[in-house]
Amino acid sequence: MWRRPPRPSRQSCPERSRRGEARRTRASTPPAIWIFIYFFCLAVLPTSAATWTIHAQPTRLVNGAPVLFQVKPPTKLESLTGTWLTHQLTFSYDKSTKTWFALAGVTFETTPGKYTLELSAQPAASKTPLTFTRTFAVAHFQYPQIKVELTVEKKFTEPNPEQLQQAEESKKIKQDYLNRVTADREWDGTFAAPADAAISDVYGSQRIFNGKAQREHQGLDFRVPTGTPVAAMNSGTVLLARFLYFEGNCVVIDHGQGLLTLYFHLSEFKVKEGDQVKRGQIVGLSGGTGRATGPHLHLAVRWQGTYLDPARLMQLPLP
Repeated sequence: MWRRPPRPSRQSCPERSRRGEARRTRASTPPAIWIFIYFFCLAVLPTSAATWTIHAQPTRLVNGAPVLFQVKPPTKLESLTGTWLTHQLTFSYDKSTKTWFALAGVTFETTPGKYTLELSAQPAASKTPLTFTRTFAVAHFQYPQIKVELTVEKKFTEPNPEQLQQAEESKKIKQDYLNRVTADREWDGTFAAPADAAISDVYGSQRIFNGKAQREHQGLDFRVPTGTPVAAMNSGTVLLARFLYFEGNCVVIDHGQGLLTLYFHLSEFKVKEGDQVKRGQIVGLSGGTGRATGPHLHLAVRWQGTYLDPARLMQLPLP
């Protein structure tokens, strides 16, 4: 007759005994202890094991384009900084999305490849900084190969000694001012077009003045008649409002953290250096001063020493 085999005693089943002990231990451990263990593990785990969420807009990065980095860290932070293509980034916190963001760019000369964004964070509840890296691919964008044949006054292509000195003085002013990086971000939200007008020349096109090839066009040209109001693209401080040899009457607005917008060939200033301006505020009237073949507005965007495509900046939905 078949009989059920006897059940093993607890002593004869050590694995079961260990499971029972574990359950009793968990049941008897106060909740506060488990909370302590959880946060202790977060503190001692390597940063790579924590959860970081990083997005780039646009999702496809190309040379000559601005990029918005948005970061959601694994813990509450006091500050967040980064390095991108040897440039220093300072992130701002967006309460509505609980993310940190910074506006950066990819130089026109950047070759296709993979580049690393390095992050350094100061947690709110710890003195030990966190670090994290993320690699992004940069592709090559084929900008329009439009060879624009233009004729300008001879003083802009073959200046005499006096004119050459004026050009050198303007060059020094640009070197002194345009590479400045102020700590605080002043821009807020999306960048707007400075004028409601058609585009006559785009960023990246090849230009030829009096038969001599120049470097790629570093901005956008708006087809506007003399006297058209020119508006600030975003909030900032007027860094320059003066005449320069090639640029003519120009206004440069510092939006903070190395981001500048530049408005060239103006016929009249409506602001002075040091003024605080808001997006949409009139900073000058268009004209044809400097090296210009006729009345128009040349708009440029400069980030930490490199010129970016203004059209792409205006397309970015910014916090």
